[in-house]
Order: sequence, then C-alpha cells, then structure tokens
Amino acid sequence: MQEPTLSETPGDEHGGRAPGRLLSFFAGPFAAATVYFLPFPSLSPNAHMLAAIMAAVVIYWIAEPIPLPITALLGTAFCVLAGLGSAKSVFASYAHPIIFLFMGSFLLAEAMAVHGLDRRFAAWILSFAWVGVHPRRILLAIGIVTAFISMWVSNTATTALMLPIALGLLATIHGTPAHELGEFRIGLMLMLSYGATAGGMATIVGTPPNLIGAALIAQQAGVSISFVTWMAVGLPLATLLLLVAWTVLWWLHPAETSMLPGLAQHLQEQKLALMPWTRAQVNASVAFGTAVVLWIVPGLFAAVWGLDNPLSLWLKAHLPNELVAILAAGLLFFLPTNLSKGEWTVSWKQAAGINWGIIILFGGGLAFGELMVETGLSHSIGQGVMALFGSQTVWSLTAGSIVVAVLVSELVSNTATASMVTPVVIAIAQSAGVSPVAPALGACLGASLGFALPVSTPPNAIVYSSGFVPIKSMLRTGLLFDLLGAVLIWLTLRLLCPIVGLV
Repeated sequence: MQEPTLSETPGDEHGGRAPGRLLSFFAGPFAAATVYFLPFPSLSPNAHMLAAIMAAVVIYWIAEPIPLPITALLGTAFCVLAGLGSAKSVFASYAHPIIFLFMGSFLLAEAMAVHGLDRRFAAWILSFAWVGVHPRRILLAIGIVTAFISMWVSNTATTALMLPIALGLLATIHGTPAHELGEFRIGLMLMLSYGATAGGMATIVGTPPNLIGAALIAQQAGVSISFVTWMAVGLPLATLLLLVAWTVLWWLHPAETSMLPGLAQHLQEQKLALMPWTRAQVNASVAFGTAVVLWIVPGLFAAVWGLDNPLSLWLKAHLPNELVAILAAGLLFFLPTNLSKGEWTVSWKQAAGINWGIIILFGGGLAFGELMVETGLSHSIGQGVMALFGSQTVWSLTAGSIVVAVLVSELVSNTATASMVTPVVIAIAQSAGVSPVAPALGACLGASLGFALPVSTPPNAIVYSSGFVPIKSMLRTGLLFDLLGAVLIWLTLRLLCPIVGLV
C-alpha cells in the first residue's frame, strides 16, 4: 500500500468513489440552474444567485468529479463573476489569519514526519513496561500513541504513520497461532482510525474541521476560541472517545490469547533502529515544543492572573494562535542540521510538500461563509429551518447539528462537511436567538466522526487497505461508534461549554 503523505490533496482519497463520474460533471450545473430558475421570493437577488452557485459547489463536493480545492476556487471565482463581491473582498478569505495557522501547523507536522520524530515517539510509548505483551494493553497503547500524535499532526498522516507500526506488531508475533488472535487484528486496525479521530478533536490544530469551526464561529458569531479553551473541551472529549473506543473494540474484536510472544523483541528492534537522536529530530522537537508552550501560555496566564491583567491582554493581542504557528515553523529554517554544509532542519522542497489543497479548500469555505452572511442567505436559511421545526433550544440545536454532521460525513469528507454544515447551524441558532457556539462546535466535531465505510474518512480507507478489516466489521463497529461518539460529543459540550464560557 502506498501511504498517504501530508501533501495529499483532500478529495484524492475519494477520487473513484462515486459511480458515473461523467454524470456528476453535469449534476452541478443542473443543480445550479434548477435553484436559479425556481422562485424564492424570500431571498434577495444576490442571496438567490449565491444559493445557485453553492448548489453546484455542494454537488461537486459530494460527487468529487474534480478535486475539492478546485471546486472551492471555481466557486468563489463564479461569485465574483456574478457580482456578489469584488475579487479583493471575496478572495480576502484565502488570506484569513486561520490560513496561516494551517500553514504553520502543517510545516511543523511535515518536519516531524520527515525526520521520524513521530515514529520515535510511537516506539517509545509502546515499549513502556505497563504495556508488556498483553493484547488489551497493546490496544490501548496503540490508541494513546495514535491519539497523541493526531493532536498535532493530521488524522490521515497519523494513521499512515501508525499503520506500519501496527502491522509490524502483528507480523512479529510468530509464536501465536492465528486462531488465538481471533479478531484482535480487526480491533487493532480500527483503533488506528478511531484513535486518530479522537486525538484530532483534542486541539484546535488537530484536524481541519476544528479550524473551520473556530474560524466560522469567530467570523460569524464574533467569539474567539483560544487554544487553551478548545483543549478544555476537546481533551476531555478525546479521552472519553478513546476509552469508549478501547472498550468497544475489545468487546467486539477481542484476542483469544492473553500473551503475544515476539512483541518485546520487535519493540526493542524499533528502539535500536531509531537510536541515537539526530540533530534534525532535536531541532524539530524544539520548534514543536515552542509552539505548544506559546499556544498554552496566554490561556494559562489569563486563568491564573485574570483576563483583565495587562500582561494577559498583551499576550492575547500579540500572540494569537496563527502567529505562534508561523514563528515556530520559522524556527525550522533557522535551526541548522549541518551548518558547514548550509543544511537546515527543513528545506523549502520539503516545506512545499505540505497540504496546500486543504488550505485552498478552507479558504473557499470561509469565502462562502462570509458571502452567506453578507447576502442574507444564511439568515434566510435559518428562518426557513426554524419555521419548519419551530422553536429550538441551544442544546436541541446542538444535538441536531451533531447528527446532521455525522450523517453527512459518512459520504462527504469531514472538511467539506464542516464547511457546509457549520455556517447553516450558526445561522439557525442566530435566527432562534440562542448562542451559536455550542451548535457550531457540535457540527465541526461531529464532522470528524464517520466510521461506517472505508470512504467515510481517509483513516478508514487506510486501515481498510491493510486487508485485515472486512467491510461488515467496519460497518457494524463504525455505526455503533458513530452513535456513541455523537452522544459523547453532546454530553461533553453540555457539561463543559457553560463552564468555559462557550454559551
């Protein structure tokens, strides 16, 4: 199997998913024409035009006849062509501050992957004495390692990194008859996907839907979520999801043996292969550690000395998440690995390999969100939904947004799901006169779920390609975890959002 890279374009993993790819080329324009010529008296002319353009964009995001980033670019270009805004105003979203958070965090992740820092950490954790050779503990350890890495590296890259490690664990268990492992192979593979998804929810930079949700909440609701505030909600949620995943996977896919011979030797070989630390790994650790410290310090300082403290105010104003990511990534080009040869921690060729496609896609999503507000389309959608379903409370809206996001994400990429669902949810909440923050968080967190099918998420596709996961097992386990995950997201938001002031 060819492992996905950090530069993998979003949507590439679904390139062959939809049957009748040629038909989908015409489905988008047909949808746009249908919406345009249908009467919508409640919409302004600009809102009506935007609805037609977005109908085509949504169809293309679902069917993916062309790459998702190109759809986003063309969609915003047609908005300018239709007179919905100037090129300067529409394309300004591609330079939104959150875009630079993407760039910086992707550069840090690329440095970790290029120099094997993430693999070193994985082997280190798995060699802990408490793990031993017990399948139940190994399953939990794999989940912990995967989740931790995914807090800082994309879910796709994390799963691709951990897959050969997990396969190596299985391949080196020579003394265990196949029947004694039972369905443990399935559980171990699925833990990679579930662990990566759980970890991605823990930090604001863990996965693109988090950044999309945070940006749209700031843009349309005027609420800025700090790195620490997100972690105050995301980390407990990720911990709960991981523990539930461990319990469910061991229940449905247990090993039939209590010991796995050969594992200790394999882990020792992994550790020896990674010794000693290289200068590049040290440098990448310094840059990564700098980012984490600067992301956390402003929130911790405000929590201890108060939000009105002059230094707290200065840190909040001068150390936004985006700036920290850029500064930390910049260190990679200042820390040398071989000064005499002019070699640095990351070369521009390596830096150019980050996921530019998802950055473009995200910029397009922000542009559409801004236009929906400016034209009044989001307000009209919110009023229409409220008329259909009546008055809603913030927590019933949150539950609904989670369910919708989970259902959509089974067939649409999580990034596109967050881009489509979150603005609508915010509009509905604002029309209902309730805080849109919790419903929007429910939408972007729910978008990360979707475990039933190989095409639901890239991590699912990666573990399915291992050959150890039958489609029926993925479907059965995935649907159960979708349900449990949705419930856990709602409960966590219901409990923690009021505590951290996100209501």
